Amino acid sequence: MPISRLVRDLPSTVPFVGPEALERAQGFPFALRLGANESPFGPAPEAIAAMRSATEESWMYADPEGWELRTALALRLGVGVGNLVLGAGIDDLLGLAVRVFCDPGDACATSLGGYPTFAYHVAGYGARLVTAPYRATATPGHGCTDLSALAEVAHDERARLVYVANPDNPSGTWHEAETVREFRDALPDDAVLLLDEAYAEFMESPSPTWHPEDEGVVRFRTFSKVHGLAGARIGYAVMPASIAREFEKVRLHFGINRVAMAGALASLASDHAARVVEETAIGRARLVAELGARGYVCLPSATNFVGLGAGSRERAEAIVAGLRARGVFVRKPAHPPLDGHVRVTVGTAPQIEAFLAAFDDLRA
Repeated sequence: MPISRLVRDLPSTVPFVGPEALERAQGFPFALRLGANESPFGPAPEAIAAMRSATEESWMYADPEGWELRTALALRLGVGVGNLVLGAGIDDLLGLAVRVFCDPGDACATSLGGYPTFAYHVAGYGARLVTAPYRATATPGHGCTDLSALAEVAHDERARLVYVANPDNPSGTWHEAETVREFRDALPDDAVLLLDEAYAEFMESPSPTWHPEDEGVVRFRTFSKVHGLAGARIGYAVMPASIAREFEKVRLHFGINRVAMAGALASLASDHAARVVEETAIGRARLVAELGARGYVCLPSATNFVGLGAGSRERAEAIVAGLRARGVFVRKPAHPPLDGHVRVTVGTAPQIEAFLAAFDDLRA
């Protein structure tokens, strides 16, 4: 059967190997799932109730415009409903962005070893990925993402898109709002900054504010992290209304189900996210302190995970393998200079206790 040249030439890879696949391979389930930065605190009780109720209406298609949810988001964000595009998580929306903005062969810039789904979509739609390395170290507010190097690559390669996560995944580090604004101003005039703010709610300092009609920036948010709805697959992007209309030309209009929209809407109206942020900050501080007492330094983090410094790629790989053998699912960055770190989701207090017990057993 004939396959398109583009797809035929793609490597047989996926952005992530899920914990379920690892469980099948190893023959036993994980006791602790701390490798995907899901919220261990779960969804808001109000969201669970709303989703249960919405299942009774699953015989109907969802509103393809997502009008009720977009209206609630617009009021919260101070933007127009026309500035919002819904998608099945940021992963879905990143694919739409590459499809909307890029012709085959166009350059798309990001950090080497950054969020792999962006690179996956760049390849899948025939664009060209160009990268700048991360910095090896970071201080609070001055992240591992080397914005100067990334801006230089964007100019050298005439990048159409520049992807930055702030706070960053996989490092957890972040840049202050003014630094991100200066970075945007340093990009080529015709480049679009794709600003992934999946973890922005966990930041103590505010995210940069942008006029919704700024044609140089598209912002991405999700209900997967602080709202605890990763499995529901729902997120949104903020952009100029004229660009949103282009997204609507290619968006899968029934790609978000009624249950997910009901849960997201109910979660917005609850105070659950604020409680999750507070509990995560407490757990993150404890995890960093406990690991520090054991001689391990963590990268500064404004997310719901920490980057445990193992000292080398080999040691990080050994820690990941050792924890998995003990029923703990964690991940590590794949590329230098971050490949000497292990990424650990901040769990609940009992989960942190269990993680430390497994970690100590590994070190014994």
